[in-house]
Amino acid sequence: MAKVALITGSAVRLGREIALHLANSGWDVALHYRTSSKDVSEFEKELAIRFPGQRFYSFQADLGDSDQTHRLIKQVFDHFGQLDLLVNSASVFELSKFKETSAESLIRHTQVNLVSPFILIRDFANCATSGLIINISDTRITKNTSDYLSYSLSKKSLWELTKMAALELAPNFRVNAIAPGAILAPAGKDHHYLEKIADLTPMKTPSGIISILKSIDYIIGNEDLTGQLIFCDGGAQLL
Repeated sequence: MAKVALITGSAVRLGREIALHLANSGWDVALHYRTSSKDVSEFEKELAIRFPGQRFYSFQADLGDSDQTHRLIKQVFDHFGQLDLLVNSASVFELSKFKETSAESLIRHTQVNLVSPFILIRDFANCATSGLIINISDTRITKNTSDYLSYSLSKKSLWELTKMAALELAPNFRVNAIAPGAILAPAGKDHHYLEKIADLTPMKTPSGIISILKSIDYIIGNEDLTGQLIFCDGGAQLL
């Protein structure tokens, strides 16, 4: 039987690319979404056509709500009968400068970017006997700039959670993280935006999604790897 992966935020952007990549590698995929019902419905149909021998199913949950998050793992097990890989990709990313950051902003980012991954990891560990977890962090965790204070703090904390979970859940579960740089242009920006940012990095070239996908393959294939962080940022973490 094929292995099953759950990718949070898999209707759009990076989560969608990860889901497609895993499907192309033979995985059955649980597609999580919050509000992108049309996008995920079309994506699920696309996957079913392209990979007719595999299973795909969509699950709605607001990761800003702990109760909805808590139900997600059980729903995946009820439908697929198993779960082998959890990719915590969904996140909130909003501008929040230090002096203007509200408590609400900090709580919102922490809930989605830290608390929900914790709940999903905990529930996964309680429902399965073994598995693999990949958390999507950010190269910003090496910096102390505060233009995106709430986001950066939540991602710094996610990396700490990764290490704690890796130690607690070994040897049956492996827990690792990937820290992307500027791999996708935000809304309203094009590829030139990524090139401008990449020019400030040692490698001078946009990392692109392919670096994330290759890192996922490496983590899956290296059975001795746990508690590790792979930077996919063109060397930005060195600056």
